[in-house]
Amino acid sequence: MRLTILGGGGFRVPLVYGALLRDRAEGRVTDVVLQDLDAGRLRAVSRVLAEQAAGVTDAPRVTVTTDLDEALRGADFVFSAIRVGGLEGRADDERVALAEGVLGQETVGAGGIAYGLRTVPVAVDIARRVARLAPDAWVINFTNPAGLVTEAMSAHLGDRVIGICDSPVGLGRRIARVLGVRDPGAAWIDYVGLNHLGWVRGLRVGGRDELPRLLADRELLGSFEEGRLFGADWLQALGAVPNEYLHYYYFNRETVRAYREADRTRGAFLRDQQAGFYAAATDPAVSAREAWERTRAEREATYMSENRETAGAGEREAEDLSGGYEDVALALMRAIARDERATLILNVRNRSTLAALDRDAVIEVPCLVGASGAHPVAVDPLPDHATGLVCAVKAVEREVLAAAASGSRATAVKAFALHPLVDSVHVARRLVDGYTAVHPGLAYLR
Repeated sequence: MRLTILGGGGFRVPLVYGALLRDRAEGRVTDVVLQDLDAGRLRAVSRVLAEQAAGVTDAPRVTVTTDLDEALRGADFVFSAIRVGGLEGRADDERVALAEGVLGQETVGAGGIAYGLRTVPVAVDIARRVARLAPDAWVINFTNPAGLVTEAMSAHLGDRVIGICDSPVGLGRRIARVLGVRDPGAAWIDYVGLNHLGWVRGLRVGGRDELPRLLADRELLGSFEEGRLFGADWLQALGAVPNEYLHYYYFNRETVRAYREADRTRGAFLRDQQAGFYAAATDPAVSAREAWERTRAEREATYMSENRETAGAGEREAEDLSGGYEDVALALMRAIARDERATLILNVRNRSTLAALDRDAVIEVPCLVGASGAHPVAVDPLPDHATGLVCAVKAVEREVLAAAASGSRATAVKAFALHPLVDSVHVARRLVDGYTAVHPGLAYLR
């Protein structure tokens, strides 16, 4: 089986390859094609993968190319992990937004909209090429903003594109851990929303919902990351545990202040950090794998550090530093390729799952996965406050898709102005001006 990774020079690719090395079952991936526009990044990541595979019998063969069409031909699965504009673009997204006093995070608020406007045209082009060159391939999308990009690609690939994210998995794992669940994989996580905008409303083990026990125990709530991040009072008021990214919504003022006072934005930190890794990985005297592992450890330890500092949440737990999206990707591929039935939280088209949204809206929800793809399960309706937020953000995503399709600057302004975290139409107009000034990829907006 052949897996093509778009953005194959990306920093997280060794996580995926490591998961493939651990998979020894029949029908596993035997060929990996890395595609990236940056040949230097491909060489660096290839060195890491070669060191990972050292001594492993029948390790998947790795080839590299800068040619997108060449990479797609013959693929069984296409893993999309591109970053349009690179980390420099992310740093610019954050800087322009913070100058206006609004959030610039890469998937939330103004930064997420800017990133989406840059990324959607490229993702649509990829989807069209997959439909033409590899019509039987399944596309697994991790490109952010993951829900928005998956929806853009689904217009051309239908249900053969599925978005993944490690946030719901990590959240469910942490809740199961503090509740003492021996086998977290056997727990049913009642999670629903949009990508980076969802809530755990229940965690069932043996037919019993254990979440009320957590919500009633303030000591337990203070023993894991989201409990410290949001605070016991707020979680008890919600009657649910939000995805960590909802901290940007519920504590927006404090978060924006912390980001404006930081020495560097998250994007600038990652840009400088990963530049050091890629430079080190070209030195034959340096172990590329060890350089990557050191860089990854620092990256994971500093994840959402401003939010945790604002909330007084302290350092991340050691158990939460190991990643996770690569395991979701492998489980998804195995379920489809081998018809190994699995239940996974994924980004898929809504169909009739949430009545407040139309059939084609991509949501994040538990799915039953097999050879025919991923099918969302029926879930209880969201409470009104969550439905309102989901509908507002989905409306913004639809304006982003419309702006990307039409090239309309007015529609792009509308997308920014309608977002709950952008507080003025005048600010929205200045954001569009600021982003088009720094991003050549937005020149299509007229």
